[in-house]
Amino acid sequence: MNPDHYLYLAAALFTIGASGVLLRRNAIVVFMCVELMLNAANLAFVTVARTRSEVDGQVFAFFTMVVAAAEVVVGLAIIMAIFRSRRSVSVDDDSLLKF
Repeated sequence: MNPDHYLYLAAALFTIGASGVLLRRNAIVVFMCVELMLNAANLAFVTVARTRSEVDGQVFAFFTMVVAAAEVVVGLAIIMAIFRSRRSVSVDDDSLLKF
């Protein structure tokens, strides 16, 4: 396959993730869309690294996966804490996040 197809797929996945972040109100769905955007970036990193025959993009993708794993732990803990106190995970209920 042509590497351009992988870049088009990465762009489509990133667009779907960005539209989900902007349009959805449920925090879990927004969280999943952010993960989709990170995976699209990983696909683009690996594709560009493969076309240049370098390892840099794969290293960046690995570090992005490590950051995504840490984000999952912290993000889900925050979402669960908000759900336990409010019984809702709507993004519109942001009064808990104010100082």
